[in-house]
Amino acid sequence: MMNFHTRDVNLARLCNEALEQPLTEAERDAMMMAAAQKIEELFDILRIDHRNDHNTRETPQRLAKMYVEEILEGRYTAPPKITEFDNAQAYDQLIITGPLELRSMCAHHMMPIYGAAYIGILPSADGKIIGLSKYDRIVEYFAARLQIQEELVKQIGQYIMDMTSPRGLAVRISAVHMCKTQRGVRASHRSRMVNTYYWGEMASDAALKSEFLQECTALDRAGSA
Repeated sequence: MMNFHTRDVNLARLCNEALEQPLTEAERDAMMMAAAQKIEELFDILRIDHRNDHNTRETPQRLAKMYVEEILEGRYTAPPKITEFDNAQAYDQLIITGPLELRSMCAHHMMPIYGAAYIGILPSADGKIIGLSKYDRIVEYFAARLQIQEELVKQIGQYIMDMTSPRGLAVRISAVHMCKTQRGVRASHRSRMVNTYYWGEMASDAALKSEFLQECTALDRAGSA
């Protein structure tokens, strides 16, 4: 009979991809139990007493639960449902939302990434628009995985393009990487990585790009005021 570990290896996916099917509650529980056992083994290797030390006695279980239900939740759950509205007034000008809170985990060193995302949407006059809060949910869904920022910005945008088919789209992320601030060069927390990706008319129209970037700067200033 195949155990959980063997089955898990056979169904493994890339670190920032969702599984083919969301996990059931029973599967999540089994994953957390198996992960906690492996974390206990790691603590043993690192000579951390998780049996007698009151500080770390439950840490393997807490850590396993945190990874499955929070840090990597976007791999094991269904994508957010999109609430669509008719574009009744045929609005076709740029819509920008942000800063959207972003929390993720670096795939290289498993250290937190935190910052903000900004999304610019150029809707189709005869198309649909989606509820504003859904952009937050989409960012949260794709960030809750082991990520690198260059791929995260594209995953967020491509999902919005596939689901809503706007004339153009821009996604910008500005984030601190703790793999740089807490280890290695130990950079200042003011040190950020910023990247932007464009689709459709947003990629080809220099004026739209400029408007988007100016509004991102204004939103960032307003958010920090």
